[in-house]
Amino acid sequence: MFLHIGNGVSIRKKDIVGIFDLDTSTVSKITKDFINKNNSKVTYTDTDLPRAFILTDDGGDFGIRLSRISTLGLKQRADSEISEE
Repeated sequence: MFLHIGNGVSIRKKDIVGIFDLDTSTVSKITKDFINKNNSKVTYTDTDLPRAFILTDDGGDFGIRLSRISTLGLKQRADSEISEE
């Protein structure tokens, strides 16, 4: 299954390591440093202000996807897609 994360972008659910709220998670210096250090792996899904980031693992190589959809919205999408299987 896939999870639509905004602006026509979908990612495979099995590749998702975690979904994090940008407002709360980037308070931590460790998270900010992680995102800044791996800036080349960050992908924006929209031009709007991002509200969440999704950490993905594609066979040992990770990526960071920024989404304007909130973590709650992404969770609801993931849950509703699971119930449709």
